[in-house]
Amino acid sequence: MGIGGIGIWQLLIILLIVVMLFGTKKLRNLGSDLGGALRGFKTAMKEDEKEESEEESDETENSESETIEAAAEKIETK
Repeated sequence: MGIGGIGIWQLLIILLIVVMLFGTKKLRNLGSDLGGALRGFKTAMKEDEKEESEEESDETENSESETIEAAAEKIETK
């Protein structure tokens, strides 16, 4: 048995009906559009992760400089 109790012959018949309804050209265009959308999504996710890592490194640098300044103030007051 195949997916969800559907055999290979049923899947082939469904594929044949879909190709007859939409045609290979439309299916090819649909595939390329879907691929482009996924590629764009992947690129956006990478850019978002890069921005988040840059923000985290900026926050770390700011907190380190604040800690150093606070320590310097304590030393000056003693």
